[in-house]
Amino acid sequence: MTDDKKSAQEFKLDPDNELRFEVESKNEKVYLILKAGLAEVFGTEIVKGKTYEFSSGAKVAIYTWQGCTIEVKGKTDVIYVAKETPMVTYSNCHAALEFMRIEADKENKKGPTAMIVGPNDVGKSTVCRILLNYAVRMGRRPIFVDLDMGQGQISIPGTIGALLIERPAAIDEGFSQEAPLVYHFGHKTPSANITLSEMLINQLANTVKERLEVNKKTRSSGVIINTCGWIKGGGYKQVLHAAKSFEVDVIMVLDQERLYNELVRDIPNFVKVVFLQKSGGVVERSKTARSESRDQRIREYFYGTPKNSMYPHSFDVKWSEIKLYKIGAPPLPDSCLPLGMKADDHLTKLVLLTPNPGILHHLLAVSFAEKDDDEILLNHVAGFVCVTNVDNERQTITLLSPQPKPLPNNILLFSELQFMDSH
Repeated sequence: MTDDKKSAQEFKLDPDNELRFEVESKNEKVYLILKAGLAEVFGTEIVKGKTYEFSSGAKVAIYTWQGCTIEVKGKTDVIYVAKETPMVTYSNCHAALEFMRIEADKENKKGPTAMIVGPNDVGKSTVCRILLNYAVRMGRRPIFVDLDMGQGQISIPGTIGALLIERPAAIDEGFSQEAPLVYHFGHKTPSANITLSEMLINQLANTVKERLEVNKKTRSSGVIINTCGWIKGGGYKQVLHAAKSFEVDVIMVLDQERLYNELVRDIPNFVKVVFLQKSGGVVERSKTARSESRDQRIREYFYGTPKNSMYPHSFDVKWSEIKLYKIGAPPLPDSCLPLGMKADDHLTKLVLLTPNPGILHHLLAVSFAEKDDDEILLNHVAGFVCVTNVDNERQTITLLSPQPKPLPNNILLFSELQFMDSH
């Protein structure tokens, strides 16, 4: 390591400025210390004097309302101070939601349900994180809903889910993943099976409504919904569908005026549609980068993060001990359909699979369903395992699992997402 890499850089930020940096190099670590003043990362306050560590793939923005001094050690690929940030706008959005929460508190009503929409790579997840962190810092307990199955912030890609947020996200780790509610979709884009995707969105919306009923504090705190970047054609219909299912009060549109105008036209008047600028720090990701970030999410599911390592288990399961289903059968031509059957019913049909080499490296969801019927489609899942070996002779499969055996249930659902375990 050369001396210049070790050397620390010091940045003095004026009020309403943001220090942005990215760490790209593999095995590179960057350390951050707040020396003076107050600052935050995506809405989480930085503790003065504490060292925060970031590794490859990190894209960080340190914002200060009052001004601060920050020390950065290590090799960053990009580092600069931005004087133009949309943070004041995001803060105003938070204030408007907080006003709605105060009203909801008084009348013992449901707090605001806000949905963030926009194309890929405009910072939707970041805006969700900022709004959730600000809410929690006000003593709220909002529910975070993630409908972006391509990235999967709450569990792994190929799922949608909800999480009760009780404390701000850790600066280097994100929100604590305690007891998330996760539904298995099994594809990285809703277009792979829109019928199933809409069924799951309805199911998740109903479950979230039930949670809001039983907990007064969460009820007034409301819900913040992240969505996927597919916003044209079927994707737009899905945005409308989610808005209706979750009975949203506010839709925040990031960076796309066309989408904003379409929503103003199509959404009922009692829903407020707001247009927001994206942050200049948002980076467009290539297909490769998106797929690497998916792999990273799955790897963390099994192995944890550099700061918080996990040691997954590997064990064999007999084929006879499990029931493996795939959701969706190949479509039948109309002439072969039984009377009264709709042509898209095949999209939500359960197909029993015999384990075969084709399932190697695929993820499987462990269902909570008790009976093997249609209930399996709409049940949330206990977690995920990955198939690391298929032994035809012994009729066993080897599974990588975050927990030791036995599996919590013998009903498993096939996901088209794969994970090559390179440990």
